[in-house]
Parts: sequence; C-alpha cells; structure tokens
Amino acid sequence: MPKALIIGIGGQDGSLMAKLLVGKGYQVWGTSRDVEAANFKNLTILGVLNNVKLVSMVPRDLNSIIAVLSNFKPDEIYMLAAQSSVGLSFEQPNETFDSIAIGTLNLLEAVRILNLDTRIYHASSSECFGDLGDKYATESTYFQPRSPYAIAKSSAHWLVKNYRESYGIFASNGILFNHESNLRPSRYVTKKIISTACKIACGSCEKLLLGRLDIVRDWGWAEEYVEAMWRMLQHHSPDDFIIATGKSRSLLDFLDTAFCAVGLDWQKHVEIDASFLRPSDIAVSRGDPSKAKDLLGWVPKISMEDVVKLMVEAEMKLNMIRSESSR
Repeated sequence: MPKALIIGIGGQDGSLMAKLLVGKGYQVWGTSRDVEAANFKNLTILGVLNNVKLVSMVPRDLNSIIAVLSNFKPDEIYMLAAQSSVGLSFEQPNETFDSIAIGTLNLLEAVRILNLDTRIYHASSSECFGDLGDKYATESTYFQPRSPYAIAKSSAHWLVKNYRESYGIFASNGILFNHESNLRPSRYVTKKIISTACKIACGSCEKLLLGRLDIVRDWGWAEEYVEAMWRMLQHHSPDDFIIATGKSRSLLDFLDTAFCAVGLDWQKHVEIDASFLRPSDIAVSRGDPSKAKDLLGWVPKISMEDVVKLMVEAEMKLNMIRSESSR
C-alpha cells in the first residue's frame, strides 16, 4: 500500500487529493497546524474523514516536519499548505512569505536531512507569471510576480528546482491556473459570486459587491487538477508542469454565466466597490497545458461554463438543506 502525506489536507485541493488517493488505495496522512482546532468539513463532505490519519505539523518549524516524516516515511508528499489568498497577501505579506517560501524550504530540507526516497509535489502558481497580455504561458515563460503571494510562490518554485538539481530530490512544481469547486472558501471571488447569486435567487435582497470585472483568467475544475498533481508524481522523472484548460474568460463572463444559471440579470444585483481593488493586479492570465497533455496524458474536460453549473448546483442543494433544517 503506497503512503502519501498531504500537507494542508483541510483545504479544497488537499481534501480532493485525499479523496483521490483513498480511492486509489493509498494510506493517507494529512496535516494541519493544529489538528484539534482545525475544521475538516471538506473531508466530511467528501466522505473520507474516517479514511485518513490527521496529525499536527507546522511547516515553518523544521523540527515539526522532521518528526512527522521520520514517523510516517511517505512515498509521496503533496505540499498544499500555505496562505492562499492573493488579496490577503497585500495585508499580510510576512505571514504569506513565511507560510509559502519558508514552509517549502523546510520540507525540502527535512527530506534532504532524512535522506528519504520520497516524491514531492509542490503547488506553484500561475500568479508567478504576472500579466501575460495576449501570450500563453509555458513552463519556460519568465516570472514577473505582481503580489506578495506571487513573489513567495516564485521563491518556493525556484527552491524546488534548486533542491531537485542540487540534491537529486524528486520534486515537481505544478503551475496551476485558477481551479474551482464548491469547496472553495467564501473569500474567493468565484465562490462569492456563486453563493450570492444563489442566495438572491432564493429570495435574498442583498447586493453583490465586486472589484474589477475585466480581469481574464483560465478557470478549470479542481477535481481534474488534483488528478494532474498525482500524475506528476507517477512520471518517471521530476519536472514542472502547467495545469490549465488553455481557454481564458473574463470575470464578467463568469459573473454573467452564474446569474444566468439561476435565472437572474447580474446588472440588477451587482455593485462595484473600490475597496476590493488591489494595489496591483493581473489583467490577463493564460496557460498552455500542452506539456502536461504530451507527457502526463492529462486533458481537462470541464469548461468554465460547466464549472459554474456544477458550483451552482452544489450551492443550491446546500441552500435547500439549510432551509429544511431551519424549519
């Protein structure tokens, strides 16, 4: 039975990875900074909470990582824990850099010190590329980060490459573009749009407050993206891969699709709020997933429209459950 450690198992990607690996017969351990205080509702929703072993681990503490790795000795590690909000990174740059860059460095050091034959997946980010204009990013595209989050991810990305080349550690960077699901926290604009649209459709009179609507992103389905993560660690050699659909749409398109899905006109329910504008932002983000297709056999099937449909269906179902339980 292969053994996998998911660092940050409680988030969207961590919980979906847990479901995938449990289904493949893995023995799965998952970490959180404080297991006793953490919320693992995503694992409960996916029905795998009782199939994983949860342990406390602090990525910013090297000794904490060494203790867990010494005990479990995983075959695969999925590094998915860190401050993950671009907007919040402007308010908490120190916390963002420490959790992403220092956490990744400590993991790499722990594997090196213990001399483990472990394969590592590191969650890099499309944010590292910055504003691409009309170009599609490839794995060789120059990084031009435009936020503390992107700077931290860029640092962690290069640490992974350095340890791979210097010490022969099997460590791969997954450069994922935006990927969504109903497990997204409400602070993400996609979940905020879906949640508010569904509430309004169910009778709420609230307004949806948003910032820029002209930004362009490549939105995919998170469940397909964790499959790509797993495939990276099954590849014969470590490498870096862009994971994207190859098709980009504006936030306005996402917004319109979401409100149309619940039979509403977004223009009657949305207001632009300047407080949601960031000090700097990426206007256009596009990715070319050709390498993942050619070397990993990974091809995304779910479009942005399908992502919206799946998220709306899940949210409306949740609203019905809440309504029935309140009666």
